[in-house]
Amino acid sequence: MNQEPASRVRWFLIGWLFVLSAVAFLDRVNLSIAGSSLSAEYHLSNVQFGLLSTALLIGYTLFQTPAGWLADRFGPRRVLTAAVLWWGVFTALTAAVPRSIATPLLALIAIRFLLGSGEAIMYPASNQFVSRWIPTQERGAASGVIFAGVGVGSGLSPFLVTYTMAHHGWRFSFWACAMIGCAVGAVWYLAARDTPQQHSRVSHLELTKIQSGLTLGALVVQTDTTFKASPPWTKILTSRDLWLVTASYFCYGYVAWIFFAWFYRYLSEVRGLNLKASAFYGTLPFLAMAISCPLGGVISDMLTRTAGRRIGRCGVAAFAIALAGIFLAFGSRVDNARLASVVLAGGAGALYFSQSSFWSVSADIGGSFSGSVSGFMNMGAQAGGALTASLTPWIAGRYGWTASFMVAATLCGFGAFAWLLVDPDRKQVAASLSTAT
Repeated sequence: MNQEPASRVRWFLIGWLFVLSAVAFLDRVNLSIAGSSLSAEYHLSNVQFGLLSTALLIGYTLFQTPAGWLADRFGPRRVLTAAVLWWGVFTALTAAVPRSIATPLLALIAIRFLLGSGEAIMYPASNQFVSRWIPTQERGAASGVIFAGVGVGSGLSPFLVTYTMAHHGWRFSFWACAMIGCAVGAVWYLAARDTPQQHSRVSHLELTKIQSGLTLGALVVQTDTTFKASPPWTKILTSRDLWLVTASYFCYGYVAWIFFAWFYRYLSEVRGLNLKASAFYGTLPFLAMAISCPLGGVISDMLTRTAGRRIGRCGVAAFAIALAGIFLAFGSRVDNARLASVVLAGGAGALYFSQSSFWSVSADIGGSFSGSVSGFMNMGAQAGGALTASLTPWIAGRYGWTASFMVAATLCGFGAFAWLLVDPDRKQVAASLSTAT
């Protein structure tokens, strides 16, 4: 009798989460590309324009934990679909504010805040999907692929938005981003299911492999009744390992948002590169992120299978973040602008080499409540990013840009050290659901 071939539906859906991740950052970075035209349209100063990014990050940070709860409660299929449509609406509204309005700044701040609150769903919901669909030994690669979308979306944004602006104006570039988002969201809704049991194209062999690799209570999530369970917040908030990972992710977010918020300006204003050179070298960090995310995930999985989670998750993360700090400290002191750009981009790549460890470990810790757990963790990263938005230029103005990068390098050291104290095999939040049922 011929054996049924094994399907790979889980990897197709992980690939589509990569696309959603890229669209999420397309909807964030487009503002910086179209910033000059938007500011001129509404007569915004640089300080006022900066408030738009701050508003997005505040909304993004505040809604991380509620977003995780929504993913736990209603499942990643519907929640992510609603989120992508939400992004599309508020991305389009950014370009729909009339010039005649009395207070355009307030309207834009409100729109960007609401965009950020909707985008908060992206990664907690993705991690909830990973906890339900991906065996623990494959979670590093899966998370790496998803977060490679960050680099791809950020790297493609300048080309896509600039081309659209040149031919149709800055407003149409936002509408184009909105249409792209709605299209990929519709595909996700049609293709995805909350659990592998619900998907008609998942073969018996693939389902068996998925179920055999779900650990720390995650298998319990496959029953519909557990969707209605409330997250054990006492267990979550008293998890030592979760606080350590969140503290490390705060440091991670602080460093990452230097590249998202300030790297282009640093190259042009501080390093003196012209517009064309700034655009080229400014893309290098995002290219490095896109390559290192899945590579770090694959290596993390490989080491996890051969040497255990302590080495595969914690060791990889600690090494990569510490290496990022070395790159930042060295790159900020290199005299040659182009060489400095390459070295600093290496720091971004090293930082994102550790990305999969955060989300793999939080999925293992959280199990059935991985959306809530990873949302809490990601709140730490966004708080670090929000701090970067104001503290980095303040340090640079008072002490110079080298000092700003040295602060970031120091935080890399703290972030790496925190991983050395994490016990990835400790059964905490996920185990609480198993014992309760």
